[in-house]
Amino acid sequence: MSDKNKQWILPITTSSSDVQESNIAKAFKEITTIEEWNWEPNNQRIVLQSVDEKAPKTAVEQLENFGVDVLIHEKSIPVEGMSCAACSSSVESMLNAQQGILEANVNLAQNTVKVKWIPENIGLSQMKKVIQSIGYDLIIDEKESTEEALEESRRKKSAQTLKRLLWAGILAFPVFMIGMFFMNIPYANYIMWALTTPVLFIFGRHFFVNAFKQARHGAANMDTLVALSTGMAYLFSSFNTLFPEVWSSQGLEAHVYFEAAAVIIVFIMLGKWLEERAKEGTSSAIRKLMGLQPRKVIKQMEDGSWQETDIHLVEKGDILRVKPGNKIPVDGEVTDGTSFVDESTVTGESMPVEKKNGAKVYTGTINQAGSFNLKAEKVGGDTVLAQIIKTVQDAQATKAPVQRMVDKVASVFVPAVMATALLTFVVWMLFGGTEYLTQALLATVSVLVIACPCALGLATPTAIMVGVGKGANKGILIKDATSLEKAHKANAVVLDKTGTITIGKPEITNMQMIDSKASKSKVHGMIHAVESHSEHPLAGAVVKFIEQEGDFVKFEAENFQNHSGNGVSADIDGEKVFIGNEGLIRQNKIEIPSEISDQIKAWQSEAKTVILVTLDGKITALLAIADKIKESSREAILRLQKQNIEVHMLTGDNQETAAAVAKATGIKNFKAQVMPNEKAAFVKELQQKGKIVAMVGDGINDSEALALADLSIAMGKGADVAMDVAAMTITSSDLMKIPEAMKLSDKTVKTIRQNLFWAFFYNVIAIPVAAGVLFPVSGFLLNPMIAGAAMAFSSVSVVSNSLRLKRARID
Repeated sequence: MSDKNKQWILPITTSSSDVQESNIAKAFKEITTIEEWNWEPNNQRIVLQSVDEKAPKTAVEQLENFGVDVLIHEKSIPVEGMSCAACSSSVESMLNAQQGILEANVNLAQNTVKVKWIPENIGLSQMKKVIQSIGYDLIIDEKESTEEALEESRRKKSAQTLKRLLWAGILAFPVFMIGMFFMNIPYANYIMWALTTPVLFIFGRHFFVNAFKQARHGAANMDTLVALSTGMAYLFSSFNTLFPEVWSSQGLEAHVYFEAAAVIIVFIMLGKWLEERAKEGTSSAIRKLMGLQPRKVIKQMEDGSWQETDIHLVEKGDILRVKPGNKIPVDGEVTDGTSFVDESTVTGESMPVEKKNGAKVYTGTINQAGSFNLKAEKVGGDTVLAQIIKTVQDAQATKAPVQRMVDKVASVFVPAVMATALLTFVVWMLFGGTEYLTQALLATVSVLVIACPCALGLATPTAIMVGVGKGANKGILIKDATSLEKAHKANAVVLDKTGTITIGKPEITNMQMIDSKASKSKVHGMIHAVESHSEHPLAGAVVKFIEQEGDFVKFEAENFQNHSGNGVSADIDGEKVFIGNEGLIRQNKIEIPSEISDQIKAWQSEAKTVILVTLDGKITALLAIADKIKESSREAILRLQKQNIEVHMLTGDNQETAAAVAKATGIKNFKAQVMPNEKAAFVKELQQKGKIVAMVGDGINDSEALALADLSIAMGKGADVAMDVAAMTITSSDLMKIPEAMKLSDKTVKTIRQNLFWAFFYNVIAIPVAAGVLFPVSGFLLNPMIAGAAMAFSSVSVVSNSLRLKRARID
């Protein structure tokens, strides 16, 4: 991609089930400057890349020709500082050059600029900064929120749909009553004709308008099927109303089907409205996450006073005050005060965390007890909450592998239905002749009406949206739909020990002096001097312990060496110091007496790591380090095993400690003294045995193994979340989230399968029945009104089934 390429995001207000990817492709086919584009039905947006500044405007126009509406903002904004035509020209050209602005026109007489822009790409505050940079200013009295604007646009559209539905229903009801029960009243046909006309061409005109736009470009969608079916019924009925003698002269009755046309429109509009209402629930997770950031904050001004201000005006380095019960507005560091903060919205862990000076706090978490001040470190899109929201949005935008097959079917579905309808009419006329014209027409209309491409299109993405959103609310971030679909297949889980099964904060539990002649303060000092050079987590625990003891002599270590996986060594005052495991000591031919070996084994049986300290070739001291097992680890591992998943533990620790941890947690398969580069080899070994492997690690040291695994899961907490490393990220340190993720995947995949089964089964069964396959056997012919109702509620049922995931238990 060229460096000059720019990316535009076009938010779509048209229902995603009405937007077909093939139509977007046709719309963009003639725009040669668009390098790349991607339709994201879950986020209801199109992302395109182009070097041409005018490409977005052309794209918007082309999409609208296909009945796809893009959210565009248009506003007249006052401008300060303009005094001549040159000023207006500068303002106008500067705004027109900005990415996301489709058009800007200055009215010098009124000192305003009328701007048309795509809100996903640029906001009013950015425009203001641009104009201020050339010496003018935009007068803006409010902060535009893209999400709120999008929601407001969709709310208005839903309200319009409901209004049209109510009016259409009021007019269609008497048509239905006359057509079904009072056909013999005077002028019945003319009354129905008069009432049906506004139902189709005023309140239902969007079906015909969109169908016409599709036809102009050689495309077709659900609107085409609705327009064709109701249009045929309307025209046939109108002809029979005006010229009934054409049929009566042949001994046939001139039937009219105004009630079918009117009621079909009402049912489909009702289904569409219910579908949109139901779909609002599928994106509730995103709205919930977005609602975690407060709109107003208490900010310390330059003069030291405190003032309530808009969240969008907060910058890095600002001091903010957080009162009890308030949501924390940005990521930052506590500078004054203490409190307890509920971080469950970010980490999923329910216990409040104490916050003192220097502690980190995160956007969207809730202050409980005390009041404190914080210094803003990350604002806007840089916060942990913003990263989580972006991860969820991106995941909801991806397609599951099964969706590719559905897309292929959906791309030919409408043309296939139209061909089937035509074939239905031809067969009826061939075998029945003129006498069966009415039945032929009814069957053709029913086929067109009953087919439901929406159910197919909604089956997978709605389930993915709910599944990904539910995961986010549970502290399970899923990177893409493929990962969510794949997780339920995993039958082997590989767990890193430190930080995954254990807390990851090793502490010295025992220290024993072996050489009674050696000075304790001298030994402490030498240990401190050597371990201070090491970056290993265990070294940090040792240094912390010595410093807490307080009594040690300060030394300078020379010739420091790190013996990977075994320990460290250095020279101090001419003496060689080794600090490490038994392997390091034996490699350097230092004897380990039997009584010391017994002590080492005793500590190791308690799941402790033992470090030996030698001075000048003799063992001087022993240190025992324990990394506590998390409270949830044993239950989580048992739950995985109940799900028929093999659990393997890998650790660089010794065999005895690994065995003790495995025994305490119920793990049957483990490997000790595994080097980081050996973890990937172990994952590969399991895969060669036919296992679908999920690797769980910290996302950094285990990167090679994570990359090789079928499913990579990174454990994190708060700001340490490595969201870009693994396919799934657990935002807390709770191992219970792993079986929950597997169960969520299983339930999501089952929901997708149920949706697809219903969508395919419905269409496979409904279309032949509508065509009249049962008529020769039983005389049954489906009423088009019933067909319309079935079609309308098929997509609603798919969305409703997906929404059941929100209530499903995964814990």
